[in-house]
Parts: sequence; structure tokens; C-alpha cells
Amino acid sequence: MIFNSHSDLEGLHAFLGASKYHWVNYDEEKLDMAYTKFLAIQKGTELHSFAAQCIKLGQKLPKSQKTLNSYVNDAIGFKMTPEQPLSYSYNCFGTADAIAFRNDKLRIHDLKTGSTPTHIQQLVVYSALFCLEYQIKPIEISIELRIYQSEEILIHEPLAEDIHNIMDKIIIFDKRINKLRSGE
Repeated sequence: MIFNSHSDLEGLHAFLGASKYHWVNYDEEKLDMAYTKFLAIQKGTELHSFAAQCIKLGQKLPKSQKTLNSYVNDAIGFKMTPEQPLSYSYNCFGTADAIAFRNDKLRIHDLKTGSTPTHIQQLVVYSALFCLEYQIKPIEISIELRIYQSEEILIHEPLAEDIHNIMDKIIIFDKRINKLRSGE
């Protein structure tokens, strides 16, 4: 048999795809909710990409209380790098939305486009990853973390001890995963 060519679909995933088969159990109301969430996630991805481009180009947005505008303008003002991967190992890495380190001050900003409550813990983990990757002791720097969501900015200055505890956990858990992976 010669199968039909679908080169236009390569690398894509259908909302009603076989690998995400749970939709077969949805009623129309559940489908509506799931698809609305799917669209919001797509919009969030596009907004992150747009924000990263603005930051890279130094293109400020009109001054306002809007989350996106505040996030972009602050990141440009602090000369931050957008979408920066931070890595300890293949078991533990992530991408900071915007990051800067100068004059012994680490800044990490996160843009949240959804309405789900956020947790600063994600940014604390990024801080630990940064310190591990660049071999910086958290006690020797100051750290400011910001979450931009729903026209508000949550600012947090974590304790060096909290960052250090997560660094220790990353190291221990990474070793444990590697042992499990090797069958020991």
C-alpha cells in the first residue's frame, strides 16, 4: 500500500489526536473547557515569544499597568537576557523567561499569561540552577525574583539558605536518578 503523504502535519499534534486520547471520554462541555485551555496555552506561548523578541530588540512597549508591557519594559530596563536555559544536568534544567547578573545581583523575571495561581518556588529553583551552573555561592550575591501576572508584580528576595537547600537537593536527587538509571 502506498500511504497518503501528510508532510504538512509533520511535527504537529492534533487536539483530538490518538496520543491524547482522553478526549474520547469528554462530553461537549468538557471539550469546550479543554479546548479553551489549549488555546490559552497557545496564546501564552506566542506572548512569551513576542516578549522575548521585544527584549532582544530593545523595543519597549507603551507604558501601562498591563502585565506584558511591564514585564518587557522592566526586562529591557534591567538589560536582561530573555529565554535563557539554565542547566545542572540532563535531569535538572529549565529556561528562565528573563535573567540578568551584574554587580553581584541576580534578577530573574517570569511572565505568567494565565490565571492559575503562581508559585515563586519555580524562580527559586532557577536561582539554584544559576548558582550551580556558574559556581556562585548564594550567600555572596543578592537575588530578586519577580512574577508578572494579572497586572501585578510579585517581588521576592529569597534567603541564601533557601537557595542553598535547593542546590543540595538538586545534587542529591541528580545522583539518585543517575544511580536508578544505571540500575545500581
